[in-house]
Amino acid sequence: MNKPVDEQLDERVKSAVNDQAPMATLERLALAVDNAIKAVKELDEGPQAVATNLKDALEAFHKEGLVTLVSSIKADQRGKELLVAALEKPAVYALLSMHGIIKKPLFARVLEVLETVKPALAAHGGDIELVDVYDNVAYVRMHGACVGCSMSAATLRDGVEEAVRARVPEISRVEELRDVAVSGFLTIDNARGDAKDLGWHEGPEVTSIKDGTVYYLQSARAIITHTDGKLFAYRNSCPHMGLPLDGGSIAASGSHLTLTCPAHGFQFTLASGECLTAPQVQLEPFPLKVVDGRIWVRPA
Repeated sequence: MNKPVDEQLDERVKSAVNDQAPMATLERLALAVDNAIKAVKELDEGPQAVATNLKDALEAFHKEGLVTLVSSIKADQRGKELLVAALEKPAVYALLSMHGIIKKPLFARVLEVLETVKPALAAHGGDIELVDVYDNVAYVRMHGACVGCSMSAATLRDGVEEAVRARVPEISRVEELRDVAVSGFLTIDNARGDAKDLGWHEGPEVTSIKDGTVYYLQSARAIITHTDGKLFAYRNSCPHMGLPLDGGSIAASGSHLTLTCPAHGFQFTLASGECLTAPQVQLEPFPLKVVDGRIWVRPA
């Protein structure tokens, strides 16, 4: 016999939230929400539907109020200035972004769509990576069984491109890259390439960047990091407010090394560019290659 709704909530949802109640940081509050949502998904079908409907209704109610509030604030020049200042706070930025009041960067929106198609590609032994978004074109690279497969183009056209254009209408098409070095996929041992291509910027010697450190390549406005035997290059710009990451601190967070933006404290993993503070944004990766022991970066 199923337990009453209130008992199930007491055992799962309330415990998940109450355990986190004393914690005041954005990360911990977000964790409390994630735990509560996970607990709701474990409820029986009936109570789960009730809880989900309540969640959706509350979010719609809050969004309507936030949209009205932001519209009123933006009607006055001083209000606009105050809103910009408030957006420097991660909690405010994450809240307005979650409700779609602040539009996520185009790169991040395309990346979200690709995450939804990855399970289907993985089922066939393949994977996909977003390399760049430029002039409303999404450039991707296929991995695994998708590389060199005669069905690769059809997969992109019929699956990936359809999904991307349906959810991100600004994208005109999706193109597959086959011959461009990609940030994060070059190991120190075998990274090679031709450095004469237009648009590449010469960087430091590979040996000059120690594991777990960041190098700032000013000519390309890029940062280069060496993590676990791989090199990664990203735009030297925090996606939160577009400020440079120069001087940001590096620290260990679990099994990852993170870079913290010196302006507002947003944290990013060096191996993926993911943002731990606001998951809806991430660092923009740049193509990277090594020629005769020297690093080259090509800005978007």
